[in-house]
Amino acid sequence: MDGKGRAIDNIFIERLWRTVKYEHIYLHAYPDSLDLERGLAKYFHFYNYGRKLQSLD
Repeated sequence: MDGKGRAIDNIFIERLWRTVKYEHIYLHAYPDSLDLERGLAKYFHFYNYGRKLQSLD
């Protein structure tokens, strides 16, 4: 991150949440917040360790 108060810092977080919403949240209907939390934990594990990066093929 560039530093406190820099507008460019938000770009990374906004892009992450856009990806999470479109690839996971909008595709699953969770009945309650506990299931949502578990689903997001699984997704973030996949996002960090199993997801193929476009730049690396």
